Amino acid sequence: METETLFRALADPTRLRIMRLLAHLDLAVGELAQVLGQSQPRVSRHIAILCASGLAERRREGSWIFLRHAVSSNSPLGTHAAVARLLDACEAQDAEFAARCAEDRRHLAAIRAAREERAAQYFARHAGEWDAMRAMLCPPGKVENALKAALGAGSLGHLLDIGTGTGRIADLLADQADHVVGFDRSPEMLGLARARLQDQPVERWELVQGDFSSLPFPAASFDTITLHQVLHYAANPALPLAEAGRVCRPGGRIAIVDLAAHEREELRERHAHTRLGFSDEQMLGWLSASGFAAQAPLVLPGRGLTTKIWIATRQPAATGAQSAEGASAGEEAARD
Repeated sequence: METETLFRALADPTRLRIMRLLAHLDLAVGELAQVLGQSQPRVSRHIAILCASGLAERRREGSWIFLRHAVSSNSPLGTHAAVARLLDACEAQDAEFAARCAEDRRHLAAIRAAREERAAQYFARHAGEWDAMRAMLCPPGKVENALKAALGAGSLGHLLDIGTGTGRIADLLADQADHVVGFDRSPEMLGLARARLQDQPVERWELVQGDFSSLPFPAASFDTITLHQVLHYAANPALPLAEAGRVCRPGGRIAIVDLAAHEREELRERHAHTRLGFSDEQMLGWLSASGFAAQAPLVLPGRGLTTKIWIATRQPAATGAQSAEGASAGEEAARD
């Protein structure tokens, strides 16, 4: 029975400690073992039981496996939400359990610090490359302010940041979103994003690894989708934009921040750019083929490269004739 499985999962002090830790921070198996002072195999067995009961969930990022809690006291009413509220009450009323949880959480400071140190080392290794690139662009703060202004001050709902990288845009927009999903192919980049986002409430964000041409989300899952300086890495930008159209709800919006078309061939070698920016014709063709209606782009000149922000709204499902016309436009843009 599901109820018996649930209560068996909670009938162990270590698993209760794990649940309280995951309520504050997503943790790798090794990080949990460090905090709990137990061997990794033993912690893995506890994790397997929690995941089998639906109280926690695993997520692989490269060679690491991260755990996140699957319950929240703020969730809609249900068994798992009741469990979260019960654990909150137990910590509030049981002094011994509260002391044990508080001691465990003190160890999280070392985990946070280690993540930040790894991020600092990464930035130090690549500072020269990034400084040279930034010198050609519109200042990041100006671009970010323009992006926020274009999206407006209202709620962004469920937000997907495709190619989240260091998590800068996810962090920038988190206060306006109900929930943020940072998505990236690189486990190293997700590590940087995790270090940046770890002070946000754990129930407000999550990180997912995968390929942007095959998003692992159901259709119509998100209200807002962002791609910040990501699309120029795509061999065929029509594919990630088609996926963005699939997972965006009708009436939802997509915001693409990327380079205007340019001729700086050295960026292919130095920064692995596949595309040398985009013309408005290309971008609008792909957006239309993916079911979006675009506004006129914002233009932000830099010292050598121009940044553009394309904002578009997801339209209701097209008829067969409209869909074929849009697909034709997207294919024509992709050939340019």
